[in-house]
Amino acid sequence: MSSAAGGVTVPGLEGAAVVVTGGGSGIGAATARQLGRAGAAVVLAGRRFGRLDGLVNNAATIRHLPLAEWDTGGFDEHLAVNVRAPFFLIQAALPALRESPVRSVVNVSSSSGTLRRTGQSVYGMTKSALDYLTQTLAGELAPLGVRVNGISPGPIDTPIHTTWADDLDEAYRWLSGQVPLGRIGAPEEVALWITLLLSPLASYMTGAVIPLDGGQVIDRE
Repeated sequence: MSSAAGGVTVPGLEGAAVVVTGGGSGIGAATARQLGRAGAAVVLAGRRFGRLDGLVNNAATIRHLPLAEWDTGGFDEHLAVNVRAPFFLIQAALPALRESPVRSVVNVSSSSGTLRRTGQSVYGMTKSALDYLTQTLAGELAPLGVRVNGISPGPIDTPIHTTWADDLDEAYRWLSGQVPLGRIGAPEEVALWITLLLSPLASYMTGAVIPLDGGQVIDRE
């Protein structure tokens, strides 16, 4: 599969209303476009459509710093954006989700949650917490028919890398070398899987955190 995956249309989401956090760029923007092709009404800001069928927790913050350089403000920001926000968004969405035939949540995690990366201690910790939250809430909400799944992307071509890399080309070369498939992923590749997990095609799947990382998960040192 390549970035051409963005041209696939996933059935079963026609008319569904889906909230996508962090939808202005990268994975979030690609997900919004993919959901639009599937016939969903996509909420990227505060506007609502009188119903809610799916929630994509995609917004995230990341800093690469050694332990000695962290302060409480940066630490708390990571917890607030990467963990607290998804938790309380799911809580707020639950009454509406229970009334929907779709009833699906997708949390966008990261391979950093399972791989050891110098400088990513706080970011990786929050993504590990998000994976745990995904699996725990999947069990808790299953009796209500609400599915909770996750995607764990590896290096993806998104603006988030500009937050830690001065030389983006060099960073991409380095990242590609960490991936068995030897390349950076495209946002559209992640967006397709998010859309699939939201859709009725994945109606028997909950509690899964799918690695979408070019093989990083099988190449741990």
